[in-house]
Amino acid sequence: MKYGLIKVAAASPRIRVADTAFNSQAMVECAHRVAKENVGVLVFPELSMTAYTANDLLFSESLLAGAEQGVIDYMEQTKDLPLISFLGVPVSTFGRIYNCAAAICEGKLLGLVPKYALGNYGEFNESRWYARPMAQNLPLCYAGQETMIGTNLIFSCTSMPELKIAAEICEDIWVSEPISCRHTAAGANLIVNLCASDEFFGKSALRRDMTRVQSKRACCAYVLADAGDGESSTDLVFAGNHIMCSLGEVVAEKAPFSEGDTLIATLDLGTVHSRRLRANFSPDTTGYLYPAFTLPLQKTEIFPRPDAYPFIPKDGSGMETALAIQSHALASRMRHIHAKCAILGLSGGLDSTWAVIVAKKAVELLGMPASAVLAVTMPCFGTSSRTKNNAIALADALGVTLMEVNISQAVTQHLRDLGHDTVTPDLTFENAQARERTQVLMDLSNAKGGLVVGTGDLSEGALGWCTYNGDHMSLYSVNGSVPKTLMRHITLAYAQQSPEPLKSILIDVVGTPVSPELLPPKDDQISQVTEDIIGAYELHDFFLWHIMQNGSSAKKILRLAESAFEGYFDRETIRQTLIKFLRRFFSQQFKRSCMPDGPKVTQVSLSPRGDLRMPSDACGALWLKEIENPEE
Repeated sequence: MKYGLIKVAAASPRIRVADTAFNSQAMVECAHRVAKENVGVLVFPELSMTAYTANDLLFSESLLAGAEQGVIDYMEQTKDLPLISFLGVPVSTFGRIYNCAAAICEGKLLGLVPKYALGNYGEFNESRWYARPMAQNLPLCYAGQETMIGTNLIFSCTSMPELKIAAEICEDIWVSEPISCRHTAAGANLIVNLCASDEFFGKSALRRDMTRVQSKRACCAYVLADAGDGESSTDLVFAGNHIMCSLGEVVAEKAPFSEGDTLIATLDLGTVHSRRLRANFSPDTTGYLYPAFTLPLQKTEIFPRPDAYPFIPKDGSGMETALAIQSHALASRMRHIHAKCAILGLSGGLDSTWAVIVAKKAVELLGMPASAVLAVTMPCFGTSSRTKNNAIALADALGVTLMEVNISQAVTQHLRDLGHDTVTPDLTFENAQARERTQVLMDLSNAKGGLVVGTGDLSEGALGWCTYNGDHMSLYSVNGSVPKTLMRHITLAYAQQSPEPLKSILIDVVGTPVSPELLPPKDDQISQVTEDIIGAYELHDFFLWHIMQNGSSAKKILRLAESAFEGYFDRETIRQTLIKFLRRFFSQQFKRSCMPDGPKVTQVSLSPRGDLRMPSDACGALWLKEIENPEE
């Protein structure tokens, strides 16, 4: 439960219609089983105490009394378990029957939440048995305890402030205005849905989409526990299709009719809380009560593991989407300034390779030939044969215009003018090359009437891994919102649909170590490997995502990364790389404050005109202190 992480279970143990003693015991056994796996929240299906399909048997005083006794038995036998449970139970009160979710923790009945939207169509005839809930929360005595019944209840964990749970029941999510939207406006971060959704062709996909979209719309985590084995098969079949979603993404799902009865996953409510802060929701707590409960704080196993590559789309759309956004943006800018060509430095490295592909597509959108892209290779002290040859071959394969400007003599003269010995590989030696290349490109843009296309990417921008007013500057930065991990992914995807020799060239480019190539190679091999200096870009991109998207603390990011990269990077490597990231992220903001225009491609942008309003003299001491001696 630390860092807003909580293990949640949705379960549909085998039940019997109207056998409340059997059903209560089945749920007790399930609770004990999941508690051993450190589950903190357990959700059972709709009317799990009696079975949803009990139908007219619900008019029997015996069944209603049996359901109440089942709740008593459950509370007694689970009072020592460190979890909050939600059971489905019919409750007879105020002269009506209500289809309720009973919230139970440590032997206490925290509240009863009645179903708000009753299904009365097709196979559903719920108004025959149940009443719609009253407008306000009301006190009542049930299962031997004084409690509250009403829809406006949010169960709040005192030991974990991010854990605020509201319940809705099946049909509540299917209506045009789900009541969970009201709950989240009142502060709920986790919605649990006790569901009895029968199965037929296409239903599971619809159920999944409904849950996923509602978690996005209400900016919350959402758990749907679906009825399964034991319900009557007279007219309907239930498949135990449990679903857990968060912020529009499916976290875990138990497929219909799949083996087992329980789905367990870790939900990140800290991220939900952060997103809600950014969304600036208007709170409305009118009429709500917040029954409190406590769960022990403990290290939470993260399952499934966090995505190690959060920038890479899981639907396979990354390459086409990125190319479309970047090329249309560049074409629009070229059209606006009446550019006659697109000019860029082509090093044979990853970023400039993707930029030249984007530039070619842009000029094609403008009805111009590929030759309207002027790719300039500018070899100097650190250039290797591999990258130079790839640049030449790539330009030829794409049909763009290639121009070589060897800057060695110009840089040497410049260094002499500064009183530099021209051989000491210091910062001046490196940056003079980067700035000379930018000068060449800018002067060519004047001579050719073209637009200088920047090639630097999001990962480099986050780290400030660029030379100020060197590769830092351009007239339009097409890669500014594309991180290195995504750049590799989309370049390989483009390669797979390309003919030879372009395919082989692109694959070799992706396999080339990332380097600014500002220091002389050794035996014609790249001597300055970026990731040997600053750490793996996989880690840096992971850190960037969780800081920018989720507002995560440094110690939480360390915990998430430890889980995501288990077996690839050890804890100390991750910690040291995170320290490097934080130091550079804070110290290099001055470069981002004057970065050139460029399209937002991914969910993260560092543009000072867009996603990141950060002062250049911000201090990262708080973040760094968290991981100097991080707790286990």
